[in-house]
Amino acid sequence: MRILVSEAILRDYGDGLRAAAPDATFVRLLPDGTVTDDGAVDVVFISNDIFYGPIKACMQIVLGTPQLAWLQSAAAGVEAPAFRAHLERGGRLTRAHVTAVPISEYVMQAVLASFQQPQRLAEQRAARVWQHVPFREVWRTTWLIVGLGSIGREVAQRARAFDAHVIGVRRRPDGTEPVDEILTSDHMLDAVPRADVVVIAAELNDGNRHLVDATFLNGMRPGSCFVNVARGGLVDEAALLEALDRDAPSTAVLDVFETEPLPPDSVWWTHPKVIMSPHSSGGGNGRLVRATEVFLENLRRYRDGRELLHEVRLADLPAQPTIWHVEKR
Repeated sequence: MRILVSEAILRDYGDGLRAAAPDATFVRLLPDGTVTDDGAVDVVFISNDIFYGPIKACMQIVLGTPQLAWLQSAAAGVEAPAFRAHLERGGRLTRAHVTAVPISEYVMQAVLASFQQPQRLAEQRAARVWQHVPFREVWRTTWLIVGLGSIGREVAQRARAFDAHVIGVRRRPDGTEPVDEILTSDHMLDAVPRADVVVIAAELNDGNRHLVDATFLNGMRPGSCFVNVARGGLVDEAALLEALDRDAPSTAVLDVFETEPLPPDSVWWTHPKVIMSPHSSGGGNGRLVRATEVFLENLRRYRDGRELLHEVRLADLPAQPTIWHVEKR
């Protein structure tokens, strides 16, 4: 078995990899996109450092290797066209859910920034003005979290630690959700007017594109905060711009957009009511080791012929192509 991994992964986790697959040959993908061995590979691990590095070269290898048996991604998203091509050829695809911790921490700091507006303190300090600055508390606010996968659950737990009241939306609740109220998708709009904070953490699929549309946004409370850390295609951006003009919501925290990377002339770069980031809310320093641990466990399972963790089937992929870029989680 020949396994393609990044140079950094083999350097830092080589002992674990060799223990999991002692008979395997490990081919290294270098930061410049070249490989140490041009022979065909059977397994590819797209680790986080590859996503932010030689991802194009890696995808070319995937597309150019029809016999590739198994592809492990460190990301949760599966919109990449190469993933579909791989599955259509009969290959296996697994993913990892390792960014819920940093994304949930990002959500909390962004909402706190929206409520506390720390830039006011910076402005006063620059002007040497000593003046009390009141701010809004998270305590006893109501949060609506749409999507209760790994990310939504982590956000819910942290919001409740701040004594917020959390309403969760899930297609098929199972009673394990860490929320104060649980709603099915058909009752989601009933809860929108109650929410001080709305967090979108749902997976994008063919049935929920532009889930957040004019109807959804028209129900938002004045002064509320809207957060999207899922996928840009879940939000009608034109409708969101109009809603921000009405101050309902008064702030939008956007880590994802319909077109990525954002064009230089996009309004989102300079909008005064927007806190934005370049699809990087999952960039915590612990994600690399967590993703590698998933790969190691799956590698052991793969060699033993056991069920793989987080396996993706062709039916799980959205039918509508998505604009995809190198910084997908």
